[in-house]
Amino acid sequence: MSYDVIIGLEVHVQLQTQTKIFCGCSTAFNPDQPNVQTCPVCLGLPGALPVLNGKAFWLAVKTALALNCEIAPFTKWDRKQYFYPDLPKGYQISQYDLPFSHDGHVDVVTESGGERHVRILRAHLEEDAGKNLHDESGRGRDSQVDLNRAGTPLVEIVTEPDMRTAEEARRFLEELRLLLTYLEVSDCNMQEGSLRCDANVNLHVHQPDGGKVATPIVEVKNLNSFRFTEQAILHEVERQWEEFQRTGKTIKDAPKSTRGFDPGRGVTYPMREKEEAADYRYFPDPDLVPVTVTPADVARVRAEMCETPISRRQRFQTDYQLSAYDAAVLVDQGREVAEYFETVARAAGDGKQAANWITQDVLRELNDRQLTIATFPIPAPVLADLLGRVHRKELTLKSAREVFAALLESGEPANIEQIGQVIAEKGLAIVQDAGAIDAAIAQVIAANPKPVADFKSGKAQAAGALIGQVMKLVKGADPQGVRERLLEQLKSLP
Repeated sequence: MSYDVIIGLEVHVQLQTQTKIFCGCSTAFNPDQPNVQTCPVCLGLPGALPVLNGKAFWLAVKTALALNCEIAPFTKWDRKQYFYPDLPKGYQISQYDLPFSHDGHVDVVTESGGERHVRILRAHLEEDAGKNLHDESGRGRDSQVDLNRAGTPLVEIVTEPDMRTAEEARRFLEELRLLLTYLEVSDCNMQEGSLRCDANVNLHVHQPDGGKVATPIVEVKNLNSFRFTEQAILHEVERQWEEFQRTGKTIKDAPKSTRGFDPGRGVTYPMREKEEAADYRYFPDPDLVPVTVTPADVARVRAEMCETPISRRQRFQTDYQLSAYDAAVLVDQGREVAEYFETVARAAGDGKQAANWITQDVLRELNDRQLTIATFPIPAPVLADLLGRVHRKELTLKSAREVFAALLESGEPANIEQIGQVIAEKGLAIVQDAGAIDAAIAQVIAANPKPVADFKSGKAQAAGALIGQVMKLVKGADPQGVRERLLEQLKSLP
């Protein structure tokens, strides 16, 4: 028997606001000082009334538009009832039957070059819970609760079960993170919990009669890295297949359950059976008024949005004749690197040359020096000026790399004037003196009778060594020009 893997994701994204969604407490990540960013509203004290943070709502709308979702003209708030120590009210303010957005999609390019169309079922707003801190030493010390995070604004993005491999799920998350950071709606810091996901996984097993049976759905909770998400899904697929072969249990025999993931052992472990919607006893929150959104509101938010990564990849291929690979490397580095590239490409007048330098030289230096593009000592206008000289044949590619290295050596932000200084100090300007080049060629020919004879006997590669010697004599000469003149003179020899 064979099977298909069915994967859907529920992704929680913390919105980039200064204050919480229903009160004025700070959203700063502050694990060293627990329970200091709280107030009667996020602690759920009697008489405290929530007030919607407008910025959180409009950031959420921007997110939904980027996910190609429909925006609901009317949306309300609901109380989702359940008790955990990190949820002091005993309920979470969320959205149930009337979310603010629905029916979107994201197209994901896989590593093999294929494409997966992932539908978005809905994106809704809700408040985050606090955090339980348990003693994991095995010595049985008390658990603790930090409520600094309680009430921070989250967008929950729920996909349809459209992914078929763990790699597709990882690529979806990577594309989503890139999109949200381009939009500046979230910092998507996974180590601080700003982007985390639950993966719903089961198998559709092909039967001998041509039909299929589904294994019970398992939700793997709180995955906070791309790698862990991929590992957890791979393990869960293997575990469900072994269990189905052993027990034959299908989705009709067992309810949906939740499991955690232990990255140290690379395995999932059981947590609890999954509650259904009825278990949460949703009802409309009486303390919050519904929100109406007009077409003008949507148009205003859409006008504030930047170009999305997928659009920018396509445009780089069209505007600068880049390969799909180069365009993806530049865009996937983040919005700042993509904009650095565009500045260089436009000013230098050579998009392909700019892409080569940034994907190779600049990214290598950023990695080696542990810098960001914002702190890179060669600003975009300076690199553009350097590449412009190469484009105008005022400087060879080899000499440009010498200048690039010299600018980096100073450790200070470089400026355009320094380029001219380095070229003058090192004598790197291309030599335009044809007489000097011809004299050097004549000198090299006279001093190397054997390579000359080899060339005349048909060994064209013998010219390579002669070109190198001419370049040493006339530093800064254009290699292509030297090659052409040398070949002319060799062919004219008797």
